[in-house]
This record gives sequence, C-alpha cells and structure tokens, in this order.
Amino acid sequence: MSPRQDLLKMTAFFISPEKPRDISVLITRTALLLCLFTSITLVLCVSFSNRPHPFSRFASPNRKAFSRPPDNSPTNISHLLFCIGGSAKTWQERRALSSLWWDVNLTRGFFWLDEEPEATAVNSYGTESGISLPYRVSNPEWTRFKYSSSRYAVRVARIILDSYNLKLPNVRWFVLGDDDSVFFTHNLVSVLARYDHREMWYIGGISESVEQNVMHAYDMAFGGGGIAVSYPLAEKLVKALDGCLNRYFYFYGSDQRIWACIYEIGVPLTKEPGFHQFDIRGDPYGLLAAHPMAPLLSFHHVEALTPMFPNKTRTDSLKALIEPYRLDPSRILQQYICYDSKRKWSITIAWGYTIQIYPWLVSAVDLHMPLQTFRTWRSWSNGPFTFKTRPVPDNPCEQPVLYFLDRVEEVGSSGTRTRYKLSMLGKACNNTTDYAPVMAVKNIVVTSMKMAPDYWQKAPHRQCCEIMDKGSIKSGTMQIRIRNCRQWETTSV
Repeated sequence: MSPRQDLLKMTAFFISPEKPRDISVLITRTALLLCLFTSITLVLCVSFSNRPHPFSRFASPNRKAFSRPPDNSPTNISHLLFCIGGSAKTWQERRALSSLWWDVNLTRGFFWLDEEPEATAVNSYGTESGISLPYRVSNPEWTRFKYSSSRYAVRVARIILDSYNLKLPNVRWFVLGDDDSVFFTHNLVSVLARYDHREMWYIGGISESVEQNVMHAYDMAFGGGGIAVSYPLAEKLVKALDGCLNRYFYFYGSDQRIWACIYEIGVPLTKEPGFHQFDIRGDPYGLLAAHPMAPLLSFHHVEALTPMFPNKTRTDSLKALIEPYRLDPSRILQQYICYDSKRKWSITIAWGYTIQIYPWLVSAVDLHMPLQTFRTWRSWSNGPFTFKTRPVPDNPCEQPVLYFLDRVEEVGSSGTRTRYKLSMLGKACNNTTDYAPVMAVKNIVVTSMKMAPDYWQKAPHRQCCEIMDKGSIKSGTMQIRIRNCRQWETTSV
C-alpha cells in the first residue's frame, strides 16, 4: 500500500471510524493530543511572559502588579508633584509667599485656580510676585457637585484628580497644600524617602487645637499643613473621588472629603509631627522654640499669626528663617538644651531661630514643653491643645531672656556659625542679682557641623550642646557648640 493510501486511510479513520471500538480509541487519542498541546502552551507562557503566571509556584514574591515600571532609586525632589489649591482672587498676594519656598528649577507641580488671574507684575508685598510660578485652571466639572457650606472645597478636593490626569512621568507622591502653605521641600523629601512609594500611604498632621480635631477628625491630615499621597493610593482615590464628593457633600473642607474617601479605601493616616497646620492665634514663638524632635516640613496660616521675628514683617520673618534652613535643612528649629553649672543657668536653643536663657535650673522635660504664647484657632481660648504647654508668667522676673537669630554663615563646606542677639522687647526684670549677669550677654554664637543627609533616616536622637571657653563671656558674647552626645551623656540638671 502506498504512503498516499495510508494517509487517506488514517484521515478516514478520524472522520468516520468503522467500528465502535474505533470510536473509543479516537476519543482517547484526541484527549492525549489536547493534553500535550495544553502542556506545551503553559510552558511557553511561563517561560516568555513578563508577568508571574497564576499556576506557577515559583513566581517571585516581591514582584507586584503595578501600573508603572518599578523604580527603586532613592526618592528625590523630582518625584514629588505639588498640588496647591488657590484662587484668582488671592493669587497676586499669595504667590509672593509661595515664591519663598518654590524653586522654579526643581519643584514640580501647579497652583490650581478657579479662573485665569489678572496679569500684573507686582503684588501688595512690593516684591517680585513670582510670575514664573506655574498655575492651571481647575477642570470645570467640579461645578456639578452639590455642597452644603463650601463650594470652594469641592474644587480643591478634585485638584488631586486634575493633577493625576496630567499623567506626568516619575511621580511617586502627590503633595496637597494651600496657597498660604509654606513647605520645606528638602526635609519633605527626606521624610517621604522613608516610605515605600509603591504602597498606599496617606501622610500628614492633625490640628494643634483640640476644638478643630473635634469638629473634623483626629485621624485626618489637615490640608493647610500638607498631605502626602503615594501614587498607588492616588490611583485608587481618583477612581472613587467623585462618588465620595456626592456622599459627603455636607462636609466643610476639602481635606475632610479626601479623608473620608481614603477611609473608605481602608488606608489610615500616618502622622508626621513636622507638618504644621498652625490652627493657632497670636504668637507662634512658644511652638517654634520647642519644636518636636522631627524635621520641619511645613507652615500654614502664616498671614494670620504674629511675625515670627521681632521688628520684622511676616514675609521678612520667613526669609530670616529660610536662610539658615538652606545651609542646614535637617537642623532648622531643632532644640538643644545645655546647662551652665557654674552660674546655674538653663539654656535652650531652637537652631536657626532663638535662644532662651533661664537664670535658674529648669529640667529638660519642662524646657521641651512649649510656652503658651498663642491661643486656639476658632475660639481664641487658652486651650486645650494636642500637646502640653507652659503658661507665660506675668512677672518678667520669671520669664526667660530671649535671643533671636541675627546672622548665619557657612564654615568651610561642613559647618555653620549662627549668632543670636539679645532681644530688648517686653518689660525688664529689676532683679539685678539674677538677671543682670544674663543681660550682660549681648550675643550668643553657636557652632555646629551640618547634619548628615540621612540623619532623619535613623532613629531620632537629640544632640548635645556645651558652653565653650569654660563659660567665659568675652565682649558680651557667649560661645556654644552643638555636637554628638558622648556615650553616657544625658541632658540633666
């Protein structure tokens, strides 16, 4: 029989078997062929696919389903996208404030306005108005949502959606804020670098005034102080946001709407104490002079507070604080405590801002507690706050002697020298025995090495300070050095 005849016979067998036994054989052979084909297909898929196959036991446990290519490089300023809520009405005034911290060459993001602002070159501060600051007009879709008290809050809540829809590359974090927020971006990068941007994170701070937290929430990031949302959380948030806006139309603020939506997603607030909502009235001095042991990240409501430095405007006060920040960002406002055992003086330093000298011994625990130079935001009352405070005595002889930053300079490439000048504001104490020796100190010079870039990546540990030259005061100047604490050294009276 020829090969051609064999082939025809085999084909006929598959198409029209002659006996019942042949049908059984046909079914068996067909099943075997299907199993062989399926096995080969699975092997090829597992071998050549970039995604872990659901049937593979040996898929990498660290590989995640992520909408963008993974990037494990250290987080830097280019990975942050700032989403700042503003309005055309306040743009001319507020952008002068924003120009103090926004670096047009490094900072990414936009100020989102309700409409096109008027074109002008100078604002009410009499300074350059920051015309290069980037702004965009919000998508008008926000107008279709209902609200009960604040229509503005609906638009600001959707700014993260507007920003996400830009689809800008290499964004790891969306940072939300107001046009009267001041961010310290170097420290913000340092803090966010501690968190895995490939996971869902909701990071910020609560209000200083208990009454504000009672009204809104204790586990909500207040928007003026700043909110950091990781890209994966933003990706999920924007899909659910419009539904949340309809459900929570009765909320007052945009930050409360964002919080409610993130709460439905199931992500809790991670608190960072360096975010400052500044829901306080009056003088922020006490809070700044006893800053928590954490990097300074933001200010808010600066225009509603007393200027931080005496005899300076609010804007000039911020400039004065930003100057030492640029030299040693991680150290700004960090508190250091040292004692002059010979004179029995207690000295506390808020680096880059102020120094207090008490002509008596005060424990480190009390010195770390802020003097209450401020009141609550809504009711202007004496508290309560979300931290303990010390009252400011009416008697000037029970108050510390204050010094404010007067000069800052870089020493070499790794050190700084700051000088603080005696403040003559307020009533003077007539107790010459205790206060006269302190008042003889007209200037205090503080030297220190710059803090390591990874300082806040490690467990926090306050450094120590010591009075130099055996405490001698030459030409009305005291010398203090900040350094690492020795092995068994503590800050105690």
